[in-house]
Amino acid sequence: MTAPARADSPLPEPLRVKAHSATPVPGDLSFDLVEGGKVSLSDFRGKVVLVVNTASKCGFAPQFTELQKLSETYGRDGLVVLTVPSNDFHQELSTAQEAKRYCALTFGAELPMAQLAKVKGPQAHPFYRYMHDTEGFEPSWNFNKVLLGRDGSLIATYPASATPLSSWMLGDVKAALASASHG
Repeated sequence: MTAPARADSPLPEPLRVKAHSATPVPGDLSFDLVEGGKVSLSDFRGKVVLVVNTASKCGFAPQFTELQKLSETYGRDGLVVLTVPSNDFHQELSTAQEAKRYCALTFGAELPMAQLAKVKGPQAHPFYRYMHDTEGFEPSWNFNKVLLGRDGSLIATYPASATPLSSWMLGDVKAALASASHG
């Protein structure tokens, strides 16, 4: 299903799924980072988090440039963009380290990046299993996006075709950033 086209987009706007409940995503869900260490969602309480399943060789990979700009523009206001490379759709490099290097050189992206993870099915990363089991969301392709509020609650999910700097996606990000911190 699509919504009517917006003035800034020649294509119909994909519908995004709004949160089913205000229950925060469990803070103990964590990601091992390419940069080293581990980050849990509780580390981000008080911030707005955009989690994006990525693939370096996907046709949507140029979105890395927009994700970087989004992070640079709104990071000081409390936005964190976390990229999660996955080969579930057969378009990722062999290792997350290769993906990180490729994305930095090709797209100028220096975003936090998790280790390679499955995002679909029974072997999916616990974050994505939670999103599937609780919210009915499972990435249908690379560059699906999950926006979490300052309190960790799901605000929206977006399909691959949702560009990070589109006015309709930015509206949700700005509204989330304007909300008071609950953490």
